[in-house]
Amino acid sequence: MTAILELRGLTKHFGGVKAVQGVDMKVEEGSITALIGPNGAGKTTCFNMITGHYIPTAGDLIYRGLKEECSLIGCGADEIAKNRIARTFQNIRLCPEQTVLDNVRIGFHTQRQSRPWDVLLNTKRYREEEAVMTASARAVLEFVGMKPTEENGLEALLSDSLPYGDKRRLEIARALASNPALLLLDEPAAGMNPQETEVLMDLIRKTRAAGVTVLLIEHDMKLVMEISDHVVVLDHGEKIAEGAPAEVQKDPAVIAAYLGQEEGERASQRLKALSESQAEAAEADEPDKAEAEAEAPEGEGEEPKAEAEEGSS
Repeated sequence: MTAILELRGLTKHFGGVKAVQGVDMKVEEGSITALIGPNGAGKTTCFNMITGHYIPTAGDLIYRGLKEECSLIGCGADEIAKNRIARTFQNIRLCPEQTVLDNVRIGFHTQRQSRPWDVLLNTKRYREEEAVMTASARAVLEFVGMKPTEENGLEALLSDSLPYGDKRRLEIARALASNPALLLLDEPAAGMNPQETEVLMDLIRKTRAAGVTVLLIEHDMKLVMEISDHVVVLDHGEKIAEGAPAEVQKDPAVIAAYLGQEEGERASQRLKALSESQAEAAEADEPDKAEAEAEAPEGEGEEPKAEAEEGSS
């Protein structure tokens, strides 16, 4: 599988603060990859470098979402958006005084072909483009589970009037409107209740199924473990672990990063003891199982068949 994004020794210093230090990681095309770690680990700083908001102190960002491989270093946020990379933010950043439909239409700005004079003169090209964008925005809203109808009047509502969970989905809809190959989600489940989180998980899976690679930051470990193909863990700006969710979950360094060194060691010992006890229980069951099979009367397994034949006659 090809890596759509590759971080090579990515580093970001703010004066004497080493926010991110020499991070190497790959995001495989078509995958859901989670970037996790305690608060202050450097996760959002990585997102800000990928999307052009911060310039890395060192390292490289290799992107393969276009026809040719390219480096994102030096690209502005607008150029990166045109390269089919979209993101959401920790704190919802919608246009509160604009309608739901217009918030999604904003996402199509990278695909506009009309020029300023087309808008001023209300040319045919401008009118046709507006009609296509409006229809596409409605399709994206339906994709995220917010289908606008005459009955609900959803598309005409101001975004600020939506429930919290719908605001989160609307922000994802706006990002999807830009037709991304790579979607970055920064704590999408933050503040959601369990029901809203389940809906979000289904949407992320649906987005991946539609051909969009997903890289997410998240503190909800249930969400991370259930939907991620690969997990990368940061602590104090450095990568401390990566692998499949089940592997990372048991990593002593990860446990220590979240719980502290002493508690992490105790948790690791509990996990080890639990694994050993489960193995011992499985071994103890083997003789009992073999003995039960040996004591079973011959032909016992044939009785149901015979009874079934008698019943059918």
